[in-house]
Amino acid sequence: MRVVAEDGADGAGAPTRPPADVPSVRAALRLPGGPVDLTAIDPRATPAFTGDKAAALADIAAMAPRLAELQEKLYAQAVAGGARRRVLLVIQGMDTSGKGGTVKHVIGQFNPSGCHIHAFKAPTEDELAHPFLWRVREQVPGPGLIGVFDRSHYEDVLIARVRNLVPRQVWSRRYATINRFERGLAEDEVTIVKVFLHISAEEQKERLLARLDNPEKHWKFNPQDIDERAVWPEYQGAYQVALEKCDGLAAPWYVVPSDRKWYRNWAISRLLLEHLVELDLRYPPGAFDVESERKRLLDS
Repeated sequence: MRVVAEDGADGAGAPTRPPADVPSVRAALRLPGGPVDLTAIDPRATPAFTGDKAAALADIAAMAPRLAELQEKLYAQAVAGGARRRVLLVIQGMDTSGKGGTVKHVIGQFNPSGCHIHAFKAPTEDELAHPFLWRVREQVPGPGLIGVFDRSHYEDVLIARVRNLVPRQVWSRRYATINRFERGLAEDEVTIVKVFLHISAEEQKERLLARLDNPEKHWKFNPQDIDERAVWPEYQGAYQVALEKCDGLAAPWYVVPSDRKWYRNWAISRLLLEHLVELDLRYPPGAFDVESERKRLLDS
């Protein structure tokens, strides 16, 4: 897996830190602590960003080489250095909030060979026969990889709660189980980036209508999405509890206003960049004498 900058030059020397005038997206999107009230967060807001769509798209393009370089260093450290570091992006949100769009436009900036992406669907009979985290543990990215969960273990305290798929005494115990699970991942050198894609009911309606009005998008429409809109307040309440109860230091939540798709993509790209930069990733040194090997090669 090798990084090549857009101009064709090797990306190893490219700058890896965001411009100094860009506020911390982590700080801007981090929950303040205490009770969570999603109605107080504007889904059309653009925290930490003052530009327009064109400026956001330009900045995303400027980030791409840096993200690719950092991904390569993460991968190299595992392959050649035996490091266990990996990154896990957990994406949650209501239908049409942009989980698939995030994978396409944000994760698409990375080398796919260094990514592990898994979309969690309704559990199978075999999965239901195991504890709810069993299928999740199976998809945790290996060392050096960037993992993405499109939906996740949080479905077991969201739809399971709203639709009464399991008794209250079952789902109510899962918050503590999730917290222990995520702390264990962090102790095993997994950097967890959890994002909640926050959209309004009005924006969701427009996106669903766009799917219905375009025959090429009918494959993306699920009539059940309209049924889920009937319990929108219950879902918002379930999300608020999950955000509050599972907002630990090892795996904090970031609420990303997502009515504007371009801002969603910019914010998550920045979140990943900030986390990767913080890891202070470096290429591992070769376990050989460079000059000796160079001479052997020239003499061959």
